[in-house]
Amino acid sequence: MSEWVEACAVGDIAEEDVMRFDHAGRTFAVYHSPDGKYYATDGLCTHEKVHLADGLVMDNIIECPKHNGRFDYRTGAAKGAPACVNLKVYPVKIEAGMVYIDIAA
Repeated sequence: MSEWVEACAVGDIAEEDVMRFDHAGRTFAVYHSPDGKYYATDGLCTHEKVHLADGLVMDNIIECPKHNGRFDYRTGAAKGAPACVNLKVYPVKIEAGMVYIDIAA
């Protein structure tokens, strides 16, 4: 069963950037890719639980601000040590200029 939650407006995130979204005691990261698509993952690095929204986005990679672990935010795949556990990814849809995340996925 889906649970779509409004995260932000499409204009809230610059292209090739990330923003933090908190909902019901959970933290998510919402990304705007260089090709104009939106993605969402868990908001905390799987290595030491640091907020990924404070990190650096390069192409389709988010780099954790603490130890520089890297993830492909499209798939959640860990791409650089010390991160070795993948991020959970969430479906995203755009409706009426708003970004929605299916937090039940």
